[in-house]
Amino acid sequence: MLYPIAIDKANSSFGVRVPDIQGCFSGGETLSDAVESAKEAIEAHLELLLQEKESLPIANSIDKYLSDSEYKNVIWAVVDVDVTRLMGKTEKINVTLPSLLIHRIDQYVASHPEYGSRSGFLAKVAAENILI
Repeated sequence: MLYPIAIDKANSSFGVRVPDIQGCFSGGETLSDAVESAKEAIEAHLELLLQEKESLPIANSIDKYLSDSEYKNVIWAVVDVDVTRLMGKTEKINVTLPSLLIHRIDQYVASHPEYGSRSGFLAKVAAENILI
């Protein structure tokens, strides 16, 4: 999921707020550190929610917050969090799909290496549509 983060520049560091995840914040001495730290904070929050069998917060578009005065003068970025790897041990299942659909999934995965495999694609798409 792509979570927007609001980055506040201070004198010698950066603070990060995650508008879609209540209570999730982070920071860093450099912008890169702040973004990486935000990703770790988001993953920790989501992992805890999954362990408690709670729904994951919807990842909204940055556009939702652009006119919000609470986020005036922030730097916006987006953090990609793969929630499927936070969901525990994998299990092998047998799924039956039409051959044309399988072919198109394979073509899509070949041009989008972030999914890694057909299974990775199916898991990520399912998680994004079911866990929210």
